[in-house]
Amino acid sequence: MFWWLYQADHPTRNYTELPLVMWLQGGPGASGCGYGNFEEIGPYDINLKPRNTSWVETVNVLFVDNPVGTGFSYTTDRGAFAKDVDTVAADMLVLLRQFFDSKSEFQKTPFYIFSESYGGKMAAAIALALHKEIKAGDIKCTFGGVALGDSWISPIDSVLSWGPYLYSISLLDEEGLKEVQASANEVQEALAKGQYEKATELWSQTEEVIETNTDGVNFYNILTKDSTMNKRQRSRNGFLSSLYQRHLLPLQSNDLSELMNGPIRKKLKIIPDSVTWGGQSADVFENMAGDFMKPVIDIVDKLLVADVNVTVYNGQLDLIVDTVGQENWVKKLKWTKMEQFRSLKWKSLRVHPDAAETAAFYKSYENFSFFWILKAGHMVPSDQGEASLKMLHMITNLEVP
Repeated sequence: MFWWLYQADHPTRNYTELPLVMWLQGGPGASGCGYGNFEEIGPYDINLKPRNTSWVETVNVLFVDNPVGTGFSYTTDRGAFAKDVDTVAADMLVLLRQFFDSKSEFQKTPFYIFSESYGGKMAAAIALALHKEIKAGDIKCTFGGVALGDSWISPIDSVLSWGPYLYSISLLDEEGLKEVQASANEVQEALAKGQYEKATELWSQTEEVIETNTDGVNFYNILTKDSTMNKRQRSRNGFLSSLYQRHLLPLQSNDLSELMNGPIRKKLKIIPDSVTWGGQSADVFENMAGDFMKPVIDIVDKLLVADVNVTVYNGQLDLIVDTVGQENWVKKLKWTKMEQFRSLKWKSLRVHPDAAETAAFYKSYENFSFFWILKAGHMVPSDQGEASLKMLHMITNLEVP
């Protein structure tokens, strides 16, 4: 498993005095060391120009290409690809145990897991497994909490909310709404029968129904059009190929691939000749097919009961994991303090005290928080860098400028 650590580049404080944040990308099969690093929160963008809203200015950032086979991570054993989040978590604990043993200066540093999309589903499982390992004394780490960004925690809650959401913003008419809802109901029926791979196939079909009725709305930002729609082709792998092309290939653009397999690979000097960045991502994606539609709400509940800090954040313009769907699964949490959380009114958030526009809304009760990030799609830090930084500071208890 390949990982990439940036020590915090703070103007006045030593990096050991600042939190450590691990970033997990989605997919599954998308590279945090590539996309998260150069497209979202790292110190340089894809053109190697400095990023004004880099998280590295205030925290240490650990990118991990996860699961095995993602990015520069690789395996020579076909049986080593993860097929569920439990395996993903077990593999990650091997890495984290070695990381904190070899980087002992981080053992007492507050450690947070931040995630995006499918990375959030994996982050929840990893967080719970890590909490248990710390309690057992097997990993020396000061765990600060987990942040689930636009996360695929309960896929069916997203799928069932797509139709009403798109209809409410005039991207579906009544006939289109009926078609989308009928397709979504088939996904729900398959899930109720425990037919997880069938549910994954029906999920893909529901997305196609939406694309047809909306003239190609972008699942990652409803205000834009999906420029890849006409380029996608079905292959012998059918729906998995369609899902892969829609949700993973855009995170491995030609420009990013050329950067990672060119200058970055040359600079690293440790990547085996047989390994290319992203070369096994399709294998990662296909091996997780039976896990795609399984919910992990119960894991989030266990984290809350264990008093682990949990934050949910979501972009207003996201469709694939729309905020309505996120709110719906949050309502299903059995955490005993959920009623107190829900009874709170949200607060507005501005990136600067004198800023005219509201950047987000949020509310928090004890160890659970929710952030609604305005004018952001699925990739929140890319769309709203300053708001993301503000949220980062609040979650990690840093002074907010």
